[in-house]
Amino acid sequence: MLVAASVGEIIFDVVGLLIVFGWIGWRVYLVIKRRQVSTLLTQEEFQAGMRKAQIIDVREKKDFDSGHILGARSVPYSTFSQRYKEIRDDLPVYLYDEGKALSTRAALRLARNGYKQIFILTDGYGHWEGKTKASKY
Repeated sequence: MLVAASVGEIIFDVVGLLIVFGWIGWRVYLVIKRRQVSTLLTQEEFQAGMRKAQIIDVREKKDFDSGHILGARSVPYSTFSQRYKEIRDDLPVYLYDEGKALSTRAALRLARNGYKQIFILTDGYGHWEGKTKASKY
């Protein structure tokens, strides 16, 4: 026999579903916007074009210091809104982080500020097989 749920349980379930659908909607929105403003690159494509581009690591400085793609410079996402102007808008911008989340947000900020040639490393630094460098200290 089914027991009637209380109004509180129903409200709790509805709020939970709204949160889940809201999160899914936000993720879909970010994917659509990322596709509009940037291009995803495989490791091979990233390596092929990195000599002509600015390679930007948007991870935090401590992560950058523990290891980064050779030739990259650190512009952590936590300071990106203040420091994005250090990035030239007349050259391609290659962004990466551990995955794609911070790079996507950085790409959206760059696009809002007029940058056109924005590229993101598909697999992020966690799967990078190219040359890397770590700080000595």
